[in-house]
Amino acid sequence: MEFLQGDERLDFLLAEKLRIVQSPSVFSFSLDAVLLAHFSYIPARKGSIVDLCSGNGVVPLLISKHTEVPIYGVEIQPRLADMARRSIAYNKLDDKITMIEQDLKTVVPLLGKEKHTVVTCNPPYFKTPETSKQNPNQHLAIARHEIMCTLEDTIQVASALLKQGGKANFVHRPERLLEILDLMRHNRLEPKRVQFVHPLLKKEANMVLVEGIKDGREGVRYLPPIYVHNETGGYTDEVKEILYGESK
Repeated sequence: MEFLQGDERLDFLLAEKLRIVQSPSVFSFSLDAVLLAHFSYIPARKGSIVDLCSGNGVVPLLISKHTEVPIYGVEIQPRLADMARRSIAYNKLDDKITMIEQDLKTVVPLLGKEKHTVVTCNPPYFKTPETSKQNPNQHLAIARHEIMCTLEDTIQVASALLKQGGKANFVHRPERLLEILDLMRHNRLEPKRVQFVHPLLKKEANMVLVEGIKDGREGVRYLPPIYVHNETGGYTDEVKEILYGESK
């Protein structure tokens, strides 16, 4: 198709019957983004949603099927933001999703302080390594490492965007959970739900989903874990339902 560039392809978001522009050399979404969209509370008709570190717009696209409220994606990389805009246009969602190509650390004045109902974020997981150890592909390096923003940046901005009682949702690595919880509480986001994701039944968790409420009361729930693969190597019924909208 004419709007695809270079090695881009048009993939299916099967459960939501949408299409998304992807590129193996620039950005392709992973299961963590799908799980974040599934985990997050999505208001049906009132409020607004901001997705930070939006990449090619996968989280806004996924949640768009479940709400009538406006959704804003924030992405600093021009190529990824452009991919997201083309996916939004292809799916005829321009009236619902707006992509903002901007450093998330500067976006609060534009979007409004303490105005939004929900913030989602799939941030870079790893602290910035020495330049010699970074991925030579700058697109992938920025997506994976805290080159353009830190975990603290994302939590501070999420809190600033949320109105009182608003919900912030993050997906990250379990080894940074205590850091996440400390930063959330320091920024008026009271942790309320935590869910671990395991690649297999007897394997350690390799992802964690966390929800916090702006100025919420104390008390956190630990949800049943998600197991991604079964003993034969295929997806579990739970993950099939999330990915494809069916469990068989």
